[in-house]
Amino acid sequence: MNILLKSVTIVDSSSKFHLKQRDVLIENGTISKIAASIPNSKKVTEVSLPNLHISQGWFDTSVSFGEPGFEERETIVNGLKTAALSGFTQVAVNANSFPVTDNKANIQFLKSKAAGNAVSLYPIGALTMGSNGIDLSELYDMQNEGAVSFYDYKKPIVNANLLKIALQYAQGFNGLVQSFPFDASVARNGMVNEGINSTKLGLKGIPALSEELQITRDLYLLEYTGGRLHIPTISTKKSVQLIKDAKKKGLNVSCTVAISNVYHTDVVLESFNTNFKIVPPLRTIEDVKALRKGLKEGTIDAITSDHNPIDIEHKKVEFDHAHFGSIGLESCFGALNSVIDLETTISRLTALKTTFGVPSEAIAEGIEANITLFNPNGDWTFTENDIISTSKNAAFLNSKLKGKAYGIYANKQLVIQN
Repeated sequence: MNILLKSVTIVDSSSKFHLKQRDVLIENGTISKIAASIPNSKKVTEVSLPNLHISQGWFDTSVSFGEPGFEERETIVNGLKTAALSGFTQVAVNANSFPVTDNKANIQFLKSKAAGNAVSLYPIGALTMGSNGIDLSELYDMQNEGAVSFYDYKKPIVNANLLKIALQYAQGFNGLVQSFPFDASVARNGMVNEGINSTKLGLKGIPALSEELQITRDLYLLEYTGGRLHIPTISTKKSVQLIKDAKKKGLNVSCTVAISNVYHTDVVLESFNTNFKIVPPLRTIEDVKALRKGLKEGTIDAITSDHNPIDIEHKKVEFDHAHFGSIGLESCFGALNSVIDLETTISRLTALKTTFGVPSEAIAEGIEANITLFNPNGDWTFTENDIISTSKNAAFLNSKLKGKAYGIYANKQLVIQN
């Protein structure tokens, strides 16, 4: 599809057009011309939207779809539609399906279901068979089939020796190992952040210690073994400092934070709304401030929506019995853009592509177009009408956000909001 984007502001710090307003002509999927004004002599589809900005396509390192096994929560087709209309051109999909994505056949299934879509799906293989934390999965075979990382979604690797072996083994093919920062022996049956609010509400707490102990252990293992380690969704002030110190030592470690943890604090739990039951749990204002600072400094490499659809039968129940998780794709940009400056927002939405083996190029003439279209201005309230996902378990319902994604142009397809 050939299109002409009119009067767009380009937000891409790696491009010579950064923060400049230009017309952009895309022909046969390639950016053929960027200029102050481009006449529509070829009568191509013209896109002119209020306060239109573009950036490199956004990449989410942690997205969950239900398929296979939990299609009632989200299918791959609808999940990718949700991602596109939320501004994401590339998503890494977690292995929390049924069956668990722990072999190359399951990797092939995900890729085949996503074939021909505007959004590129990058499978994450389970680190251990069945995500049971006992035996390593077929890591090498899965990577050869297209897996970009290995992660037992939201399940800590209890056996330190197993993680040590995984880090050592993956070095042979430059594999990326993920380790969820959660010590279950400390967290036990906790549901929310351990602190004043958990005590007031009578809810079992998850101490910050459970996250920080696991990160400390994992960083010691990484220093011992070498290799590449990604720590997903950190949530505490001390975790930020631990990662910062590790990077100063030269360890090859990256990390993300979930959008809910940089926007909300545990004060919202007073409503006992199960949409706020997530893991890692919502923490204190001190933690939130440290996480935002970590994003600005680059200690935290990227933001993730941590999109995790949960069906109503497992969310609209008593708080104790509700499953952890919130959808987040639709609200991710507006939430982050409301608490951090625009340039940092775009930087953290486009980071970690190289780490995950995802193509990344600065916006320029002659490159394949993989871009997000958005308006960074305008305050609005996120309501159920804004949810594209099949599941409605959104922690951002009724939240005040700033800016909206119009959609994307990727894989020679334009997908924008009606």
